[in-house]
This record gives sequence, structure tokens and C-alpha cells, in this order.
Amino acid sequence: MSDVSQPAAHPPVTDWVNDFDHTDPQWTDDPFPIWDELRAASPVVHTERFLGCYMPTTYDAVREIANDPEHFSSRRIIVRDVRPELTRNAAPPITSDPPVHKPAKQLLLPPFTPDAMKKLEPRMRAICNELIDGFIADGKVDAAARYSKYIPVQAIAHMLGIPESDSDLFINWIHMILELSIKDESKLLEAVQEMSAYFRTQIEERRSRPTDDLISYLMNAKDKEGQPLEESHVLGSLRLLLIAGIDTTWSAIGSSLWHLARTPADRERLIAEPGLIPTAVEELLRAYSPVTMAREVVKETTVSGCPVKAGNMVLLSFPAANRDPKMFPDADKVVIDRRENRHAAFGLGIHRCVGSNLARMEMQVALEEWLKRIPDFALDPAGTVTWSQGTVRGPRQLPFLLGRAM
Repeated sequence: MSDVSQPAAHPPVTDWVNDFDHTDPQWTDDPFPIWDELRAASPVVHTERFLGCYMPTTYDAVREIANDPEHFSSRRIIVRDVRPELTRNAAPPITSDPPVHKPAKQLLLPPFTPDAMKKLEPRMRAICNELIDGFIADGKVDAAARYSKYIPVQAIAHMLGIPESDSDLFINWIHMILELSIKDESKLLEAVQEMSAYFRTQIEERRSRPTDDLISYLMNAKDKEGQPLEESHVLGSLRLLLIAGIDTTWSAIGSSLWHLARTPADRERLIAEPGLIPTAVEELLRAYSPVTMAREVVKETTVSGCPVKAGNMVLLSFPAANRDPKMFPDADKVVIDRRENRHAAFGLGIHRCVGSNLARMEMQVALEEWLKRIPDFALDPAGTVTWSQGTVRGPRQLPFLLGRAM
């Protein structure tokens, strides 16, 4: 009988510099002092975990790797215990390398322009207010479970033209792919198969009844030879939009609300000066960047003077880069009116996030609508804040007291 064993738990880390693990509970709860320790030790550190993995710790080292697709491939973008077999068109363009990457990315740019986001904004404001209506009278709420989670889910469902009522299905797939599959490859395969079956059904429906949404847009798109995209490319891009468009922004909105609950001075300033919210969003993105990507080293090279060997993965931590004091004065402080802010929350290099306009708009609207209706809120001392593990970091439980209940 074959051994379908449960994934082994990782031993706790006792030496962060030589044996780091981004799935360790200590990292999940409070990664910032760990990054400071790693950065002080070296611009690039290594662990034997995950079959061998480097981590650049400085902004410069992260930028160098992000801008070097020749040595660092995007064919694997999550650091896992195993290296799953590579599949063509896994999630283009995020899993594509040059020369395939550029045309795949250009296809996805038109639906995410600033003008397209302006058209979506009224629906976003309505979504936020509908969610707030559901709990504002209760005096308390888990803001992650009842608010931040559903804003990007419903936004991307609206853009894809799929039922917003399927939200819990999408959230479960994301949990399987971004968290559970780090230590259990079968969860990755299960989620990808379920998502592909779901989207195949949506595509079939549109063959007889075309629609004006992102699924139809991709079905009608042509590659650089003028041919329709292969089904595997359409499905891969749809999986990418669903995964990348939800967990990231849900985490960023949640982290922003967590900060404002703990920092009344910042909250009061944003209520008094709502025009400052876009600038504050950039700083909250820098300070609490949700996304850590990965690369695979395909050719030996050096990064910031450190040798890097092929066959290893790279944990490409944009969040750690954004806390580098050489790049950002007072990097460990949240300065909501920070003017000079070239943060890397949306990535660097050719793989910079396609949906950055959408994420910014969602964050801005989510904070504006919340602060208009719930100016007073605080962490509930009877509850516990919990954070997600692995590739995307954000609060998964965020218990607040609201208004008079405080």
C-alpha cells in the first residue's frame, strides 16, 4: 500500500540566519525583527529547508533578482517542501519567462487601466457598504472574515462575470493553493483541478451566450501570431486572476484596518483629512506588504556579492525589501504622509503586478467607506488576531469592537 502520509511538521527554527523558514509560527506572527536580524547578517541568506532556498534581505538584492530573469526563472513562484512537476501555461504571465512573458502580460493590461477601475469604483463602494450593513449594528465584528475578505472576492467575481455568491468556493481554493499546498502537494493539484473544471463550465456557457466580462475577453484574445489562446492559457490566466486578485488585497485591507485600530492618531488624521488616504494607502502597502514571491535559480551567479547556486529556490520577499532602512528612512515606522515612497509591494521588474490599479482602488475605497461609517473602532481584547502563513501575509481573524461597544 502506498504511503500517502501527512506532510511532516517543520521543526522550529533556532538559527534564523542559517535555517530560516517563512512558515514558522514566529515568522507568521511577527516577521519584522527576523528580517532585521537576517539583513544585519547578510544581503542574501540560505536555508536547507524547502530543498534549498535563498532569501535576499535588502531592497537592492531583491531588485537585482527581480530584474534578472536569465538566472532566476518564474516557472515556480511559491517556495514549497517539494518541487511540483512543471506544467505549461500554469498561470501566465506570472509563471512565464521571456520571451513568452511579454505578450502574455500585455493581454492582461487593458482590463486593469485606471479608466477601467473608475468604471468599477461605484460597484466597489456599494459592496463595501453592503458588507458594513451586515454588522454595523452588532457593536463588534471580525473585520477579516466579514469585510476585508469579501471586498476583493466580490470585485474580481464582478469583473470575471461569475456569481459573487460563489465567494466561499474561491476563498477555499486560495487557502489550498497559497497555504495548505506548501506542505501538501495534493492540495495544489486538487485546487487546480477544481478551478479548471469551474472555469471550463463558465467558458462553455459563453460559447453560446457571449458576455462582456474578463472570461469572454480572454476567450476572444489572440496571441502574437493572431491565433486564439490555447485553452490551457485561458484557464491558467483565469486561475491567476482569481488567486492573485483576492488574497493579496484582502490581506492589505485587513493589515491597514489592524494598523488603524491600534493607532488612533493615524485614524483620526485620515478622518479629518480624507484627501490623505491615497498617500496613506501607499505607506500601508510598504509597511505591511502582503506578497512574497519566489524564483528558481537556473544558472549560478552572484547577488550583492553572495554566490547563488542553480537548483535552489529564492524567497523573494518584497515585504522585507520594503523595511530596508537604506531605502526608507524610519523604515520600521508607519508614516502615513510619507512622500518619497518607491515601495516594492507590487513587485519589481517585468513581473510587476498587473492589477496594481485595482488593488489601490479597492484599498482606498475600503478605507474611505469604513472610516465614513465606523470612525471609532479598536481591537477586541477578548479576541485574538491571527495571520496567514506562507506566501501572502495578512490578518485572518481581526476581532474589533465598534463605536459605543468600545
